[in-house]
Amino acid sequence: MKVSSTENFDGIDLKILRALQSEGRLSNADLAERVNVSAATCHRRTQRLFEEGYITGVRAEVAPSAVGLGAMVMVGVVLDRSTPESFGAFEGAVMQLKEVLDCSLVAGDFDYLLKIRVRDMADFNKLHGQKLIALPGVRQTRTFFVMKEVKENARLPF
Repeated sequence: MKVSSTENFDGIDLKILRALQSEGRLSNADLAERVNVSAATCHRRTQRLFEEGYITGVRAEVAPSAVGLGAMVMVGVVLDRSTPESFGAFEGAVMQLKEVLDCSLVAGDFDYLLKIRVRDMADFNKLHGQKLIALPGVRQTRTFFVMKEVKENARLPF
């Protein structure tokens, strides 16, 4: 992702980003009207925002329970070594796990924090026993079952 400097970035670009973050299905005509520019200008600017990495993708937000993934689990992972090689091996392996929605290198008690979606506790138990503890370099995991999602996928505050 190449995000260029903000020298070619102005208030109209900011309005486009805010509008699309809030409502990604806006047509170009509706978006242009909302930000008060012509459709051609809006299309050109939106394409540039994609090309420069300000917009990284557009997708639908699917209700997890509607597709049988009602349980969210957060897992803290501690690796046995803190080397670029061990981090690289772990990150490469975790990228292959479709159940892992997010993986972040963190400071504090863990090396990584994973956000995982599964059907239920039994599904997680199978994932944990067969895949998570077998990831390269894993020394310890700490599991947190989410009881209530208070704020999920909030919009960026800009």
